[in-house]
Amino acid sequence: KQWYQRRVAITAGKDGMIKRIEEIYLFSLPIKEAEIIDFFLGSKLKDEVLKVMPVQKQTRAGQRTRFKAFVAIGDSDGHIGLGVKCSKEVATAIRGAIILAKLSVIPVRRGYWGNKIGAPHTVPCKVTGKCGSVLVRLVPAPRGTGLVSAPVPKKLLSMAGFEDCYTCATGQTATLGNFAKATFAAIAKTYSYLTPDMWSPTVFTNSPYQEYTDFLAKPFVKQPKKEVKY
Repeated sequence: KQWYQRRVAITAGKDGMIKRIEEIYLFSLPIKEAEIIDFFLGSKLKDEVLKVMPVQKQTRAGQRTRFKAFVAIGDSDGHIGLGVKCSKEVATAIRGAIILAKLSVIPVRRGYWGNKIGAPHTVPCKVTGKCGSVLVRLVPAPRGTGLVSAPVPKKLLSMAGFEDCYTCATGQTATLGNFAKATFAAIAKTYSYLTPDMWSPTVFTNSPYQEYTDFLAKPFVKQPKKEVKY
């Protein structure tokens, strides 16, 4: 059943029922396949490995070492994702972290520091994210300031599409995983804060699940693979 739901989600995207990724966020639809993100954002996405670190588990035979990878993914235009994966091999960990980063892609809201001139360039308001002991605060900055931050949040902010931003961090920021997660949490909060310009009455429409009920009710027939004769 789960496989069927995933397959339908991809088909719905490719059949033109869901035209933009924003529709998925608008109706809070779960993204269960990384290929859905590839289909909508595709070549715009850039990924970067933030860190690969060894982690150990004590067993009777000694230590069992695995590798933990942190990967950030974004299109520098309002979408960002963060993935963490642990595996026996470095390459497998990175590959898994990229897939998880795609599944966690979120929309990013940008705003202005002063007058609304030109394109949005900074965070719309002060936002805070926390993970472990690390607390990251993002503060709007005037145009031309740049990203005033440590290297880890700077990568995430630039991937999200921010041009100017002040940051403030407290706690054990040397723990890169928590530092990255706290920054990601702060960026995610940009859309959760309801500012006066979003007070207009909401016009509700049917979700894609209701809109395309007839299509979703059809049983999905898996096409048989063609045999290749040599």
